[in-house]
Amino acid sequence: MATIQLDIVSPDKGEIFSKDVDMVIVRSTAGELGILPRHAKMLTELQPHAMRIKIGGTEQLIAIGGGFMDVTPEKITVLSHSAELPENIDVARAERAKQRAEERIAQYKQATKDSLIDISRANAALARAKARLLVKNALA
Repeated sequence: MATIQLDIVSPDKGEIFSKDVDMVIVRSTAGELGILPRHAKMLTELQPHAMRIKIGGTEQLIAIGGGFMDVTPEKITVLSHSAELPENIDVARAERAKQRAEERIAQYKQATKDSLIDISRANAALARAKARLLVKNALA
């Protein structure tokens, strides 16, 4: 079966993942996308989510904190604000981040017009925390 090279990099950690894979499933700002070998060229923005990677009949999840994906027929490059393999996720830290984000969202719903709560940042933080927990819990 044909494979495609997948490279995931982040500005602060460098290369996170680099392997030949069978398929990648991501959540872009335009919706969910499945990328197979020899896919048409494309560039898309990614939402925070649990990226699914299929390799030889198995599936692996990687927490992606948003970013961009560049696809050519031979290679997929993901440049992410943050990317974490399951073994690198600190569950307690992710739970605290999720709780803080949920509290900010609740405060925003109760706030007045001159509130300083940035709802888009709170929603993004919640999505990142949920992706980390989903990836980590998939191992359990």
